[in-house]
Amino acid sequence: MAINQFPLPDLGEGLTEGEILKWLVAEGDTIELNQPIVEVETAKAAVEIPAKWAGTVVKIHHPEGTVVNVGDPIISIDTGGGAAPAAESTDEEPKRQPVLVGYGPKSGPAKRRVRAAPAPAAVVEAPAPAVEAPAPVVKEPLAPVEEPVAPQPGGPVLAKPPVRKLARDLGIDLSTVVGTGPQGSITRDDLQGAVDGVTRPAPAPARVPGSRETRIPIKGVRKLTAANMVASAFTAPHVTEFLTIDMTRSMRALDRLKGQRDWRDVRVSPLLLVAKAVLLGIKRHPMINSTWSDKTEEIIVKDYVNLGVAAATDRGLIVPNIKDAGELTLRQLADAMNDLVGTAKSGKTPPADMTGGTFTITNVGVFGVDTGTPILPPGEAAILAFGAVREQPWAHKGKVKLRQVTTLGLSFDHRIIDGELGSKFLRDVGEFLTDPEAALLAWM
Repeated sequence: MAINQFPLPDLGEGLTEGEILKWLVAEGDTIELNQPIVEVETAKAAVEIPAKWAGTVVKIHHPEGTVVNVGDPIISIDTGGGAAPAAESTDEEPKRQPVLVGYGPKSGPAKRRVRAAPAPAAVVEAPAPAVEAPAPVVKEPLAPVEEPVAPQPGGPVLAKPPVRKLARDLGIDLSTVVGTGPQGSITRDDLQGAVDGVTRPAPAPARVPGSRETRIPIKGVRKLTAANMVASAFTAPHVTEFLTIDMTRSMRALDRLKGQRDWRDVRVSPLLLVAKAVLLGIKRHPMINSTWSDKTEEIIVKDYVNLGVAAATDRGLIVPNIKDAGELTLRQLADAMNDLVGTAKSGKTPPADMTGGTFTITNVGVFGVDTGTPILPPGEAAILAFGAVREQPWAHKGKVKLRQVTTLGLSFDHRIIDGELGSKFLRDVGEFLTDPEAALLAWM
């Protein structure tokens, strides 16, 4: 027997801690290499972490809801032989910290929060005779079943990774589904049968007994968003300008686009044309797509556009971005935006998609809001708020008619963008949305 500790890996982008959302295995379970074992939420996304060894789960070190520092042990696995190769070390070569594929090692010390419960003693990585650890809890193998097995509260849920992904996409909690597969595992057919009437439960805030207050922990996405907004608000001098425009022709152009054969199965919204207008506006005014560097005392103008789209999720507001959006065709841009929003709502946006943004659009119109004064994402020079498109009286060709009207709000960093540049960019975006076909002919 060889007990190997699995520490919380560095999930990238300087993150130093994560909250254990859900254990996908239990003590005594036999697990396979790369089998998802735990779902962890960082300040940027919720991710499933795969097992780096096959074996038996000996100890789960932290319960669900615990915030764990990167590098701290989260689970111990009996690999049934010598020490796992990834855990070996010699005097000549220092031991490497395990990380997920595609992510770097931990780059700095982690700051520990108060734990929900005291952590048990760590298990030393060594063959069994040298280990001073609690005896592993061994479960009997599940016997084959003839009838569906109802999920046990707090117990493991048996489902293959593709089924787990489908459950996430459908918004289904696997613990509420009765499995009909081998050993009570959940199948795709089980998920399809559970689609009707199934909703994903949201975590309830803690209410202090006997009080009239509700305490909501500040963590994860909300914590990171708050820190970024405070840093941005008190670092970059914000200026906001507004422009009310007639979008009737844009709305008609969208209707014609939806009627095209190649676009009939594509979800198209006014936000698509706003994004296109922004990308063309940046080509005409490159300084809009830049950042201020105190370290090098330079304004860095980007020759690429990573277009961020703010998305409201169950875990808070996130801003994933579309890499090199300026190089995409209109159809490619539509597909990328739909994928971005769908992934964000599922809570599975990878950290890499939420870094490196150069310009952001926030669509407050979906909430029925006319416009706002958005705060810049850190490192970006401008952000555009797109308000609700409403039918309103508008002077058109000498007459007052009902037209599709909206208001744009552009916030920008006045250290980089002065009033003239900001106004010209906003004017050009407005001109495109007022008559996109004429603007395309004139600007190309």
